[in-house]
Amino acid sequence: FQLQDKSYRDFQSKLIPTIPVETIIGVRIPALRKLAKEYGKDPESVEFLKQLPHTYYDENILHALLVAEIKDYEVCVKEVEHFLPYVDNWAVCDIFSPKVFRKNKDKLIDKIREWTASGQPYTCRFGMEMLMTHFLDDDFKPEYLELAADVKLEGYYAKMMVAWFFATALAKQWDAAVVYLQQNRLEPWTHNKTIQKARESYRITAGQKEYLKTLKRTPSVTTSSCQPSAFHLFVSATGGNRFDVPQRGRHRL
Repeated sequence: FQLQDKSYRDFQSKLIPTIPVETIIGVRIPALRKLAKEYGKDPESVEFLKQLPHTYYDENILHALLVAEIKDYEVCVKEVEHFLPYVDNWAVCDIFSPKVFRKNKDKLIDKIREWTASGQPYTCRFGMEMLMTHFLDDDFKPEYLELAADVKLEGYYAKMMVAWFFATALAKQWDAAVVYLQQNRLEPWTHNKTIQKARESYRITAGQKEYLKTLKRTPSVTTSSCQPSAFHLFVSATGGNRFDVPQRGRHRL
């Protein structure tokens, strides 16, 4: 608890309403990154990775950061899959991005297929995020959009990830991605959220934004699973747009 910042803990508890406030110590992310760099050199860190479940949110963040530094792809994937069942909030899920994945995309895509089809909200979200991070640029194939379109999980955080993925795909692979909106391939809430996030982005042209506006659908029903958390209300109230923020080193929806 030497690195605890109680004001930061209170702030974090409002951003992550799905976990009890008493499980948050309140260690800032830069301090956790520094700790991960140092602790990762200590053999004791290997034992820490085995000690699941952890008690505190901050321990889960540290765990994700430690795994992200593993240089052996097979070992890293093993640790990822050992940890994913214990990921229970968007913040831990979204900071979790192993560096070794960049050099092993030929193997990674098959694991992404497994993760996105897992039926577990945060495992699925992690898989879609890896798909978004590594396969919407030079390694893009139109078939990869199907992996996200096929996700039918209920719950805000899974649905939001699908919308976030397609909003990013519109910015990077417009011709392939816009078809999914033209053909109503996404359920109404996700469809409209995709349009909203894309229209908020500076990476979408003015003409594209106007066209997307014509594709909006009338949701059949608003369900409790798609109600925003306190954090999403905070982002809206402050005019924040996380879609345009650099992907690493910050929280995301």
